[in-house]
Amino acid sequence: MVYKKEYEVNPQTMALVANYDAQGQIITEVVENGERFYLPGYPGKIVDQSCRYFASSLEGRLSGTKQVAGFTHKPPIVISQAMDMYFFPIISPKRKECTWIAPKYIRTHKGESDQSTTIYFMNGDTVNVPVSVGMIINQIQRTAQFRVKLEDRLKHYHSQPEIVAETFS
Repeated sequence: MVYKKEYEVNPQTMALVANYDAQGQIITEVVENGERFYLPGYPGKIVDQSCRYFASSLEGRLSGTKQVAGFTHKPPIVISQAMDMYFFPIISPKRKECTWIAPKYIRTHKGESDQSTTIYFMNGDTVNVPVSVGMIINQIQRTAQFRVKLEDRLKHYHSQPEIVAETFS
């Protein structure tokens, strides 16, 4: 197992998976495009630190999602819209064992007999999460819906003509 001490979510981050170390403490397995390693602390802590790096917080991003899309339970978030970093939680983000997934990397998913779901990423990597395939499908759809609504808001402001104040003398 490779451990790192610090990490910022970046455009190569595919998942932040909650795992347990030998002492039973929650740690984060980072699944990047081409690399896997572990970090101390739970995934939500890593997400919050990364949101703060981009001048917000996990709480702020959750509040923003509620404002834009009306989602209050397991809301997807955008860590950085400019860098196309959208993630969804598999359970309540208030829980330390919450795994976060970047849907843009998902190729497909498969429900397992134990009611878990295996997620297959574009690069061939997989993660198994302890939630139903229906829940994963729902979260992918909710993230897409949130993204469209947010981008529509931003387009609305970018399409407004600039108004320049003129002085009258």
